[in-house]
Amino acid sequence: MKVDTRLVYGSLHEIPDLARAAEDAGFDGMWLEETAHDPFPGATLACEHTTRAEVGTAVAIAFARSPTVLAHLAWDLAALSKGRFILGLGTQVKGHAVRRFGVPWEPPAPRLRDTVRAIRAVWSAWRSGEGLNYRGEFHTLTLMTPFFTPPHHDYAIPIATAGVNPIMCRVAGETADAFQVHPLHTPSYLKEVIIPAIRRGEQRAGRGEAVTINASVFALIGTSRAEVDAARADARRTIAFYASTPSYRPLLTHHGWEEIGSRLSALAARGEWEKMAQAVSDEMLDTIAVSGSPGDVGEMLRDRYRDVAHRVGVYRPFRPEDAAWWTDLIAAARD
Repeated sequence: MKVDTRLVYGSLHEIPDLARAAEDAGFDGMWLEETAHDPFPGATLACEHTTRAEVGTAVAIAFARSPTVLAHLAWDLAALSKGRFILGLGTQVKGHAVRRFGVPWEPPAPRLRDTVRAIRAVWSAWRSGEGLNYRGEFHTLTLMTPFFTPPHHDYAIPIATAGVNPIMCRVAGETADAFQVHPLHTPSYLKEVIIPAIRRGEQRAGRGEAVTINASVFALIGTSRAEVDAARADARRTIAFYASTPSYRPLLTHHGWEEIGSRLSALAARGEWEKMAQAVSDEMLDTIAVSGSPGDVGEMLRDRYRDVAHRVGVYRPFRPEDAAWWTDLIAAARD
């Protein structure tokens, strides 16, 4: 099982040292998200300044870019990293798609399926030298000349798609190489809902078990009781924010936490953010997250995920000053 981290930064100037330190700490992969920054410039610097670790977007918003733009970005990053780049794609909710990215809202599951297929069609045209002729439900791509074709390479470019609910899991099973599991999940939900839905998608596409599982996990780490308690308090706020939105209601239903979800939604509507954190029970927190010393957290990650995930990502920003923590955690997770 591979162990990954998140690169969170204020300026792109930070990325070279941050990426090198994460690789030196022993992480197998590092992921950059689309929140305060576009993930591709950071991923470019991370690819350039590392030699071993994989680098991916977790996630880039698929619908904010055309399939051809995404194909070019991933193609060049695969070449730069010598095959270490992973294209992670997500959909976003309607409000963000329309009001933040300014793109029309269309059914996300079929559109993501079509986007992934369109990207692969562009890559296929570049590799084969044959004409581009993709005609999908949302995208029609029929023009690719040598002038617009990048230099050839044979590096594989895995595509990882993200989601929470079964329909997006099925899309991953039909089209993706990997599935990015949101940190708001539980091992039970992963085993009983997410993975079976992915397998149904694979069967529908006649692919066999082609999709690997990348699980992002709330890891609440400290070397003292006070540090662990502070991490738990911070995680309660984050979990409450996610669980207040309807997209994550199936997870709450799976565990009988519907009343907590309803309460969180009502508190969010009134802007009562501190009360939201208080609504997350210890049972809910400990089912979703792992907490303790670096070594203890590594062992819990190993025991929870070794039979269901191919890689785990610690949902905690990497800081070079915590490198000793990470080394201990990674060693315990791999034992």
